[in-house]
Amino acid sequence: MRLILLFSALFGYIYCRQTFVGDQVLEITPSNEEQIKTLVQLEAEEHLQLDFWKSPTIPGKSAHVRVPFVSIQAVKVFLESQRIAYSIMIEDVQDLLDQENEEMLLNQRRERSVGFNFGAYHTLEEISQQMDRLVAEHPGLVSKVNIGSSFENRPLDVLKFGTGGNKPAIWLDAGIHAREWVTQATALWIANKIASDYGNDPSITSILDTLDIFLLPVTNPDGYVFSHTKNRMWRKTRSVVAGSFCVGTDPNRNWDAGFGGPGASNNPCSDSYHGPRANSEVEVKSIVDFIKSHGEVKAFITLHSYSQLLMFPYGYTCAKAKNFDELNEVAQKAAQSVTSLHGTKYTVGPICSVIYQASGGSIDWSYESGIKYSFALELRDTGRYGFLLPAKQILPTAEETWLGLKTIMEHVRDHPY
Repeated sequence: MRLILLFSALFGYIYCRQTFVGDQVLEITPSNEEQIKTLVQLEAEEHLQLDFWKSPTIPGKSAHVRVPFVSIQAVKVFLESQRIAYSIMIEDVQDLLDQENEEMLLNQRRERSVGFNFGAYHTLEEISQQMDRLVAEHPGLVSKVNIGSSFENRPLDVLKFGTGGNKPAIWLDAGIHAREWVTQATALWIANKIASDYGNDPSITSILDTLDIFLLPVTNPDGYVFSHTKNRMWRKTRSVVAGSFCVGTDPNRNWDAGFGGPGASNNPCSDSYHGPRANSEVEVKSIVDFIKSHGEVKAFITLHSYSQLLMFPYGYTCAKAKNFDELNEVAQKAAQSVTSLHGTKYTVGPICSVIYQASGGSIDWSYESGIKYSFALELRDTGRYGFLLPAKQILPTAEETWLGLKTIMEHVRDHPY
């Protein structure tokens, strides 16, 4: 009977959602600038429907590309004709999605008897329920603050950790890109860790006695729901784009920092579409308004996946940040803290040099708004699973990420401005 129910649920999953049967993720390694240009041109070929998980940047550095089944043969023949090296990173994307969904279904049954499992992926409704439980369990420390609603009218609920009054604050968000599920899961674990450790861990106790922490676990709720119900690979918001049949804007190209520059697209069908104007996305505008109205946010940290990177401004320009040396030192220490637990290695540096020039990003906006401690983390892994990180890696990812975040928070506490 259990097997029949599980099969029925899986059948419903396949029937209602976009499937990726036979899609492969290729690791493509350009050897020179000419091959990079060729890959950039390939990305622009819309009829191939290529999904660049990692874009080509410098010779010798691999790009990761999800190739639909119908385009695989053509893409491989083209790469071979151009003598561009490639290998298969994920043989069949749907196989991983089926495993992921089966684990979620089994976990939902398990949680009915054993309670919330931080080592599993959850729906938006389940995340909201856990946030409410956390507030109820720690009424003197944790509260829920609504900062607005998404395009589809879902609440943008922030957890505030504070010991009373309004102190200078640290902002932390996750899930601005919908498909990066390990970030929302990590944020939930961190929320529970902060609440549980206050009064027990001298470091977090000292941090919260000095600073408030605002945590937005799901920055892009519409996209997150869509990634659960229709298209697991969805990245953008779900806003309507005037004059286009394509939906959504890349919310991390929509901030007022070098808006519309390199690394963002003016094509509404692109996953990097920057939107019609800066702050056009209500999810972005809600954060901007909250940060501005608070006036005392001293650190802005955003969680992404994947690639294992710890980055700081700038992204829209390759110019050095004014306090580059300090940001680099803090980031290096935080990366060492991450590595200390499970040996996970992070690459550190400015966005523009670590990955590529990307305009309209959140930490460039926060930095230019006077928040000098602005960081972006790209969590596990480096490509074996990419956005489809198995649930068994959630807890180690969250644990190591927390050590890095705590190192940053300690520096913010000890260096007021």
